[in-house]
Amino acid sequence: MNSHNRVALTKASLKDVGGRARRRVAYRLLPFVFLLYIVNYIDRVNVSFANLRMSADLGFSDRVYGLGVGVFYITYVLFEIPGAIIVERWSARKWIARIMISWGIVTILTGFVHTATQFYGARFLLGAAESSFFPGMIVYLTHWFCVRDRSRAIACLYAANPAAALIGSPLAGWLIGVHWRSLAGWRWLFILEGIPAVVVGVITYFYMTDRPGQAPWLPDDEKDWLVNELHVELQAKNKVRTPTILQAFADARILRLILAYFLALTGALGTIYWIPTFLKRLSGVSNQRVTSLLLIPALIGIVGMLINGWHSDRTAERHWHSAVPLVAAGLMFGLLTLVRNEVPLAIACLLLGSGFLYAYYPAFWAIPTTMLSEAAAAATFGLINSIGQLGGLAGNYTIGYLNDRTHSLVASFELIAFVYVLAGGLILSLRVRAPVGVSQKPH
Repeated sequence: MNSHNRVALTKASLKDVGGRARRRVAYRLLPFVFLLYIVNYIDRVNVSFANLRMSADLGFSDRVYGLGVGVFYITYVLFEIPGAIIVERWSARKWIARIMISWGIVTILTGFVHTATQFYGARFLLGAAESSFFPGMIVYLTHWFCVRDRSRAIACLYAANPAAALIGSPLAGWLIGVHWRSLAGWRWLFILEGIPAVVVGVITYFYMTDRPGQAPWLPDDEKDWLVNELHVELQAKNKVRTPTILQAFADARILRLILAYFLALTGALGTIYWIPTFLKRLSGVSNQRVTSLLLIPALIGIVGMLINGWHSDRTAERHWHSAVPLVAAGLMFGLLTLVRNEVPLAIACLLLGSGFLYAYYPAFWAIPTTMLSEAAAAATFGLINSIGQLGGLAGNYTIGYLNDRTHSLVASFELIAFVYVLAGGLILSLRVRAPVGVSQKPH
């Protein structure tokens, strides 16, 4: 066998090893990551379904509810950056297990609030408990997935958002209607949905593996291939640019990403926490019918995220894949203000706008990983997410304020439409190229 044939054989062998490693990692990690985020998302947004009865039972105004939802994000941002760095430099397995167990306990306790002050306190503690879960998961995926697979991996993580709605919506619709042991159904919603987080948190400690080099379930050849591939990508990235964390924070492109994400989440988190109330007031249907209708944006979101994430990886394009879903969602909310008195059309616009939004997430979160070194990217995930999540405070409080002030939903719909379109425009204004030597095209 001549040297050319030996080289070809070696390349074919490495390609086979790489394919096996990528499949094994995906099958091992993505279903579990998907499960973690489903539990997280159900616990985070169950308050939106609880509010179909909670505010009436406790005498809360829209402003009180909006502020209570928003208080979560004050503490949520405090540990975002240090939490992401802890995952990078210490242990994703231990940190994520801690997060899940603590947030499950706080969620259960939320079922026993009676006053606005107690509601604010529960949300405040829940934000502290959940802080850094999402950026920690993003950083964790960068430890296991090469650049060419990363957007699809993030899409699988984010697909848990609408998938959680498929589970959480009908479950909430059923629980709101029960009355066990003199406790209202919305209280049982918090109590019963907090328990899985504690259980899965314990499982996380034993199931997750921090890095490929520590994985006993990876054969040695696959482990070596994956460790080498990730190292090569990191070296190529560092040759192009090796910004420090402070330099990353001062980068104008990162600042634009932060502003875009803040605007997007001002609308998105406002929509998530208010859509059951929006739908109830627009349509006047029963609580169970509201939760059933909310399956529609969840299904749209799952399909949109997976297709958009796949196409973004296939074309190695991130900006249009991030911006178009945002603008489309904004146009739906803008149209909603014009057809608000036509109930079927108004409901259609609300559900479509809420579903279109999800598709932007995977491509958006792939952008920072192409710009920065590993440590800087880890911190930047926390920075973008922590400041962006303040949109949860701004959006929810503003929507509650506008609803109380105008006695109408129109101003809230206009706000959501505006921030979505502006966020899409900011993302399109970015110009980011992948580091030299790092292939984003699928092989």
